[in-house]
Amino acid sequence: MDRGLKILAVDDDLINLKLISSMLKNNPEIAEIIEAKDGLDALNKVKDSEDIDLILLDIKMPIMDGIEFMENLSSMVDKKNIPVIVLTTDETKKHQAFESGAFDFLVKPIREHDLYEKISKVKNLL
Repeated sequence: MDRGLKILAVDDDLINLKLISSMLKNNPEIAEIIEAKDGLDALNKVKDSEDIDLILLDIKMPIMDGIEFMENLSSMVDKKNIPVIVLTTDETKKHQAFESGAFDFLVKPIREHDLYEKISKVKNLL
């Protein structure tokens, strides 16, 4: 795969979302960043977008949380294989996230180095 990654970043906290986006913009492997403010918004963006390579997903969000989002995603036949990296302050959600189909897990506050490492893992799979 030689095109850059298309990443959907999902976080209800605008500051976190902008922080993640700015980290992603610094990474030459990433071609496009789509932002969503909650699980429902993210689900609509997944439906509207053909080629999302990776989803960075907050767990605690209003309207639809990250776990609900992953359950919905897994029911979408053509989208269920998109890797999801869960981003949360709550370590206790780790098990639940993996059970819901998360590919990987990062604890906030997120360090750019750790994020890039996880993204590289995904890129190697594609």
